[in-house]
Amino acid sequence: MTRVNLITGFLGSGKTTTLLHLLANKPADENWAILVNEFGEIGIDGALLADRGATLKEIPGGCMCCVNGLPLQVGLNMLLKQAKPDRLIIEPTGLGHPKQLLNMLRAAVYQPWIQVDATLTLLDPRQLADARVVENENFRDQLVAADIIVANKSDRWSDEDRQRLQDWQLQFLGERQLVEAAWGAIDPALLTQPALADRAVPDAAHHHHASRPQGLAALKLDGQVRWRRALNEGQGYASCGWIFDEETVFDTIAALEWARLAPVDRVKGVLRTSDGLVNINRQGEDLFIETRPTTPPDSRIELIHHQPVDWNLLQIALLKIRLN
Repeated sequence: MTRVNLITGFLGSGKTTTLLHLLANKPADENWAILVNEFGEIGIDGALLADRGATLKEIPGGCMCCVNGLPLQVGLNMLLKQAKPDRLIIEPTGLGHPKQLLNMLRAAVYQPWIQVDATLTLLDPRQLADARVVENENFRDQLVAADIIVANKSDRWSDEDRQRLQDWQLQFLGERQLVEAAWGAIDPALLTQPALADRAVPDAAHHHHASRPQGLAALKLDGQVRWRRALNEGQGYASCGWIFDEETVFDTIAALEWARLAPVDRVKGVLRTSDGLVNINRQGEDLFIETRPTTPPDSRIELIHHQPVDWNLLQIALLKIRLN
């Protein structure tokens, strides 16, 4: 029997960082698997979570809660059959709606094989001050569907952020547990908590992404192509991502400045630079940089914004900071 958890949360709430913490602290005798979905086509989280001690499956290019859940079902079945994990953690895109996903996991066909444990939803209380986020139906419904709320990034809250969180608790928390965390550092024992009784989660509005086939693998380069770009739009957001071949190396300082100054809500990337492998994770003005000893087969970077952006202008600047 595989125990299953959903880890949800709106864009930039810290899901990937939380997963990295959980993987670093997982019980040594347990076999874990991760099923991760991203809004963009490039597949950044797969590179960020690779070689962390768990079997990994990516579903890039939109919301795996949509299209009747077919990409999720295929990925889920493959993991259950091949990896036979003790625990499976599913990370939907920050723009994903939880209801269809939870309904599928609780369907009779899966009952002999999986047990759905607590759903954890990450909340950055600073987002409670952003009307555009608060009014987003996926943001609200992710919180409604949660069994445990993780109020993340506590090291960056102001007094006003904490007051907004307290006000939200009084109105919406109910019988559920709320845990404060910084850098996604939560107790792995939270994953073993049971799911609460079903709550009335609204159905998702009809919101498909740009029309294109959904695959089970991230975008790859073919033949002699040195780099490619991929676009996606849906639910009021747009993304643009680039993948570069293994021979491409970026100037470290210029790449970090490009990521810091890009006029977008979200930046995520794994880049080969003159100083080695660099992970880049930016939400708003929060910029996190990590160096890694392992070397991926390529470089990838993805931008997400709540309105269209001049991707060509950003691309010209990105291409200029290649060293080769």
